[in-house]
Amino acid sequence: MSGMIPDNGRVLVTGVAGFIGSHLTDRLLEMGTEVVGYDNLSSGKMEFLQGAMKSERFRLIEGDVLDPTALKEAMKGIDTVFHLAANPDVRLGESDSRIHFRQNVEATQNVLEAMRELGVKNMVFTSTSTVYGDAEVIPTPESYGPTIPISLYGASKLASEAMISGFCHTYDMNAVIYRFANVVGPRSNHGVTFDFVNKLRKDPKKLVILGDGRQKKSYTHVFDTIDAIIFGAENGKERVEIFNMGSEDYIDVVTVANIVTDVMGLEDVEYEFTGGVDGGRGWKGDVRFMQLSIEKLKKMGWRPKYSSAESVRMTAQSIISEV
Repeated sequence: MSGMIPDNGRVLVTGVAGFIGSHLTDRLLEMGTEVVGYDNLSSGKMEFLQGAMKSERFRLIEGDVLDPTALKEAMKGIDTVFHLAANPDVRLGESDSRIHFRQNVEATQNVLEAMRELGVKNMVFTSTSTVYGDAEVIPTPESYGPTIPISLYGASKLASEAMISGFCHTYDMNAVIYRFANVVGPRSNHGVTFDFVNKLRKDPKKLVILGDGRQKKSYTHVFDTIDAIIFGAENGKERVEIFNMGSEDYIDVVTVANIVTDVMGLEDVEYEFTGGVDGGRGWKGDVRFMQLSIEKLKKMGWRPKYSSAESVRMTAQSIISEV
């Protein structure tokens, strides 16, 4: 398997109006690829597609991945599916046990079934570092196991990965699966950097930090993320290729807070820690320590341009400038 981005073909991007989906679409259009975007606009934003809408190679279809008929119609004539539509809010699982099953597992099943019926052979799927759960090996390689997710979000993504693998081996499809670290950058509308900026806008003297502040994670800039998606889709070799994608380091939550307050020009901000749950986690299902090994992609020739701290700083700057 190689070369999932056809020179003269057409790709479908689900979740096209989302944070990562819109950046991916911009890059695919720059490459000369014809893109059909599919989104129900429940969380995605039309403003993220301003550039794409100007291209004659882009077509937007407003539809839901939970609607098999509309999805199949949108997929006609497609060579590769970039399946990004999902609910990315890890914390939601604690209050609603069905949302990640429906929007991640059932949605992925619908995409795969439409591909099978139409004979579409190639999929690119965005998964997550949370499939590893509390990994005992850090940096964590793709071969780490057993994978024991501690959130319903991580479980739903791992289930989706398993479905993709099963479909690929049963119906002669190919897939590239990316397990992302925390992706940040322009257009991000959730996550710790986004939350900190908004909290400090409301109260520039005090910042409430979930957990004990010692949670330590890897943050990767969306520009690096898109580079990796394109690189892996073009260079994957296996029927089901799995790549970790992240930065080459990890930083704690207090460091993120320090960067955000510095970017906002704030001094003497009081940090208030909630203490967290289950030994300092920010919420149920929060993985306290996460850094992915990206040696597999690096050996193939890709590496990130930005560190975790640089990615967070650039993101804070972009969030502030977007207002």
